[in-house]
Amino acid sequence: MNVTERFLKYVSFHTTSDQASTTTPSTDNQKVLAAELVKEMKEMGIADAQMDQYGYVYGTIEATKGCEDKPYIGLISHMDTSDAISGKDVKARIVKNYDGKDIVLNEEKNIIMRTKEFSHMADYVGQDLIVTDGTTLLGADDKAGIAEILTLAEQLMNNKDIPHGRIRIGFTPDEEIGAGADHFDVERFNADFAYTVDGGKLGELEYENFNAAGAKVIVHGVNIHPGEAKNKMRNAILMGIEFNSMLPANEIPSCTEGYEGFQHISSISGNEEETMLEYIIRDHDKEKFNEKKATFEKVTAYLNDKYGEGTFELSLKDNYFNMKEKIVNHMEIVDRAEAAMKTVGVEPIIVPIRGGTDGARLSFMGLPCPNLSTGGHNFHGRYEYIPVQSMEKMVQILQEIIKA
Repeated sequence: MNVTERFLKYVSFHTTSDQASTTTPSTDNQKVLAAELVKEMKEMGIADAQMDQYGYVYGTIEATKGCEDKPYIGLISHMDTSDAISGKDVKARIVKNYDGKDIVLNEEKNIIMRTKEFSHMADYVGQDLIVTDGTTLLGADDKAGIAEILTLAEQLMNNKDIPHGRIRIGFTPDEEIGAGADHFDVERFNADFAYTVDGGKLGELEYENFNAAGAKVIVHGVNIHPGEAKNKMRNAILMGIEFNSMLPANEIPSCTEGYEGFQHISSISGNEEETMLEYIIRDHDKEKFNEKKATFEKVTAYLNDKYGEGTFELSLKDNYFNMKEKIVNHMEIVDRAEAAMKTVGVEPIIVPIRGGTDGARLSFMGLPCPNLSTGGHNFHGRYEYIPVQSMEKMVQILQEIIKA
C-alpha cells in the first residue's frame, strides 16, 4: 500500500477516545485498529510486532549491516481521535488537482470549506486534498502519522540498500485525552531518542509545548422555590458565572497566540443547587503557568470569603510540562530533523506547540521526543483535510531522519 491507501484505510476505523472512561485504552475500538496494525507489520516482516495489554503497539526494524552501532531511533504516533466531533463512519474523498476555490463538503447539508476562513488552502492549488463529507472529523490527527511511519517501514523492509540503525515503532492509545504515555514502556521501547509524528502543516518541527493543567470548580448553592427566593436562594449557576467573570478576560484562547498562554472553560453543568465548571490552563512559561493556577486559587479564596467557606471547591491537576526543558540538552535530534527536511526540499518551520503530544511526557520519562508534522490542517473538526503530497513528502523526511 502507498501512504494514501493506508491513510484511507485507517480513517475507516472508529477510534474516538473517551475522557470519562476508567479503562486503558479508554475505548475498545482502539484495540481493533491496533490489531490491524500488528497484522500489517508482521506481514511486511516486522517479526516482533505486538499489542500489549493496554493497547500499545510496538515493533522493531533491525539495523542494516554495518549500522548496528548507530543510534536507536523511535517513531511514534497515536491511534485515537478527538471526541470534539464524531470520528465514526468517516466518509473521506480526494479532491484531485484542487483549483483554489471553496470546497463543497456536503451539498445536502450545505457544509462548505471556505477559502476566506482557511487561507492556507491557497497553498495547495494543484495538489490532491483528502477531505470528509463535513459530518465527521477526518482523523489525520494522527492516522496520517501512522500511515507515514508504516509506509516508511514497508519501504525499509523491501529495500535493504537504505542504511539505518535500529528503528523502534510505537503506536499509542488515548493521546487525545492526555493519557497516551500513561503505560508507554520506555525501557522496553529501548530507543536513544524518538519523534512523534503528530503535528500539522508540512515542515512543522516542534520541541516546545504548553505546560498544562486541568481545573475543576464545584459550586454549592441553596435552592428554593423562585417565588419565595428573596434573601434565601444562592444560585450556584450564577455564582459559577461570577467565578468565571473574575478570571482575566483577555487570557482565553480566542485572544491568544504564539507563546501566549490561556485559561479555557471547556464545560459548565449543573443547577441552582450545584454547578461544576471545568477548565484547562496552559502556558509555555513555567512561572506564568504557576501564576495562572494561583489566580484560580485566589478567586476561590475570595469567593469563599464572600459566600462562606466550602461554597467553592477547587481541584487543580498538572497534566504535562514543556518538553523544551528536556530537549535543550539534545538539540542534535532537532538538527537532524531540520537537515532531513531541507534535504527533500521542505523548509523547517520551528514553532511552539499550542497543545501537547505524547512526546512531551515521554521526554520527561527519559525519551527525548520532539514532534514532526503530518501535513494536516484543521484538526478536531469537520473541516479537517490533508494533502496527499504532504503525506508523501513526510515519508521522504522520515527516511532521511533514520538514514545512518
